[in-house]
Amino acid sequence: MIGDVAIDGSSTNSEKNRPTPSRRARRVRMTGKERREQLLDIGRTLFAEKGFEGTSVEEIAAKAGVSKPVVYEHFGGKEGLYAVVVDREMRRLLDMVTGALTAGHPRELLEQAAFALLDYIETYTDGFRILVRDSPVAQSTGSFASLISDIATQVEDILGLEFKARGFDPKLAPLYAQALVGMVALTGQWWLDVRKPKKAEVAAHLVNLCWHGLENLEPKPRLIGHRKN
Repeated sequence: MIGDVAIDGSSTNSEKNRPTPSRRARRVRMTGKERREQLLDIGRTLFAEKGFEGTSVEEIAAKAGVSKPVVYEHFGGKEGLYAVVVDREMRRLLDMVTGALTAGHPRELLEQAAFALLDYIETYTDGFRILVRDSPVAQSTGSFASLISDIATQVEDILGLEFKARGFDPKLAPLYAQALVGMVALTGQWWLDVRKPKKAEVAAHLVNLCWHGLENLEPKPRLIGHRKN
């Protein structure tokens, strides 16, 4: 026997069992930026599926094919990763809503706002699931409720002009803006699970309630029940 080859020219077992280049595990080395994006994508999926408490650093690292210290190196821990995921989703949703408000007619603006939120829910379902959960981590940008408040601020200016033109107190515009945007957001949560009726029909019904409710507002609404405070 010479080396790993027998005298008769046949290969020995050691040669047969030696991994060939094609069988060896090929490990692609990522740049720091690529690894960070990979961890964010994995974290986003797991947080949407299991929530913050149900997701562990071990699971995130295993899905990425790295060790736990790599996650800590990029984000300082699960909390840091979660904070970045939430911040990105909040910015994406706010940009989609504010960017959609381009029409001049108030009713069409309501349609655009409703469509923007439903578009986000449909396209970025994981992100929306994360946002509507109660976050256990303090965020610099706040919570889903504060995001809805930011969107309502955009609608507030539109309602203020409409109120003034109709002889209503424009100081009440913030209240109505919160109510309208909150209604669309809660309906969106419901639609996320049932997905019926179709998106355009949901938007039409939301705007129908919003617009005709605004159209028939009483300048000074009164309570008809016995309770007055």
